[in-house]
Amino acid sequence: MEHHSTHTNAGRLPHPRDTAAATATARRTPRRPAERLTRLRGPRGPRRLEPRLTALGTGLSLTAVALGGGALDTLMFGEPGVFFGVVFVFACVAAALLVRPYDLSAAPISAPIAFTVAVALTADSGTGGVAGHAMGAVTALALLTGWLYTGTLLAAAIVGVRKVADVRKARRRPDRASQT
Repeated sequence: MEHHSTHTNAGRLPHPRDTAAATATARRTPRRPAERLTRLRGPRGPRRLEPRLTALGTGLSLTAVALGGGALDTLMFGEPGVFFGVVFVFACVAAALLVRPYDLSAAPISAPIAFTVAVALTADSGTGGVAGHAMGAVTALALLTGWLYTGTLLAAAIVGVRKVADVRKARRRPDRASQT
């Protein structure tokens, strides 16, 4: 006759080292207020929006949002204006926050390209034709330059802050290769 034994952990006591590590982890208080806030949000850990956009994704999404804002502004008011500018600035901020750390430079670089494409495609054509559309695009680019600079500079500032934070974080992390 064969005897099958079933091993369960129900009757065994945990190792003291395991309970001490679990207790220390549970009692650990976050060092920064941002960590404390994210930990309070849910029982499964912090819920942070992780940067996931690649460089290409950043450029395409920024262009698509800017083009959509320009198209809506053109439909409502006849040409891109304040609504387009506000949408563009918010899109630049979102792109700078959502781009992967490896592709940080994509946000401030793709902002002027997206702006130019959106304005060129949604500009007022005036009297019509290619010459009228080109003149409307140049005029819109000249009049909306403040929005372009605002969005690009905000994206560059956010990217700069993220890069500095990443470098500081990497310096604080112990190098595992030097420990062996």
